[in-house]
Amino acid sequence: MNHHKYFYPLLIGLILLLTLLSLVALSVGPAHISIKDTISILLSKNKEGIPSTSHHIIWNLRLPRILGGIITGAALAVSGMAYQAIFRNPMSDPFVLGVSSGAAFAVALASFLGIVGGAVGVWTVPIVAFSGSALTSFLIFFLSGGMRRSPTTLLLTGIALNFLLSALMTLFLYLNRAQLQNIMQWTMGSFAASSWNKVGILSVTSLIGIIPMFFLTKELDLLLVDNTTAISIGMNIRGMRIIFLLLCTISTSITVAFFGIIGFVGLMVPHIMRLIVGPKHRNLLPVSIVGGGVMVALSDLIARSAISPSELPVGVITSLAGAPLFIILLLHHKRGPS
Repeated sequence: MNHHKYFYPLLIGLILLLTLLSLVALSVGPAHISIKDTISILLSKNKEGIPSTSHHIIWNLRLPRILGGIITGAALAVSGMAYQAIFRNPMSDPFVLGVSSGAAFAVALASFLGIVGGAVGVWTVPIVAFSGSALTSFLIFFLSGGMRRSPTTLLLTGIALNFLLSALMTLFLYLNRAQLQNIMQWTMGSFAASSWNKVGILSVTSLIGIIPMFFLTKELDLLLVDNTTAISIGMNIRGMRIIFLLLCTISTSITVAFFGIIGFVGLMVPHIMRLIVGPKHRNLLPVSIVGGGVMVALSDLIARSAISPSELPVGVITSLAGAPLFIILLLHHKRGPS
């Protein structure tokens, strides 16, 4: 099947869909603003009849939230794509290894100890989250015997550690009931607290995690083949896995630090895109970036409009959408050729 012919139509279609979703999301809310007025505000046109509060809502509340969701979706989707190549398993995602759980637990623990929150610097939370993720990755390597072991061993070790960290997180919530509601809302995923500072930091860290992958798409392709073939052409498998895991840790930990745990994006988006454009990462990477943005932008729009004026956690929406889609994909593979 010639997957390449679907690449440009899919990429253009996803960009157009993301643009439309963004305009709708900017307009929808307790204070309704027409799409026409929204476009005028974005173009900095001081059109008569548009109140100043609408400018404030668009520029200071909704736009940072939407951009935060788009960047988060892109980062999670690319991280999931890389994990699926590293472990040669399409069911891998940024959360299977426990990287996100490590980041979440580190931030929650630091908040309880007073290390983050209040008057501390804006970079403190990302640094704490990255430290938690990095420590989790180190534990995975140590417990599994390092990169000399098979990808399956690393994957199973990550799953076990993820269960342990989730249990510790639950224990932490039980022991700190005064903060239960705030921590629960954060861990389930929300962009309500998005700001331009967070968008700026998230943009920098996401670019650090994503841009190098554009130059390493061939290496990602080689990770999908057997180790013997990759070694025979001179590829340092251990080194490449460490590099990609580090890049994924940077991207994933910051999204968790700011917006909580948002599941299924890293699992589903690369999987769906791979079915359409094929396994070559030169094509898979761009469509996963935009596809991740689409999935999170749509999920956030549903989350804040389904029971308006209240909001649902974004993680709940992505899970409700991802679980049945995951089952469909499993059935598709079961019926397909082995």
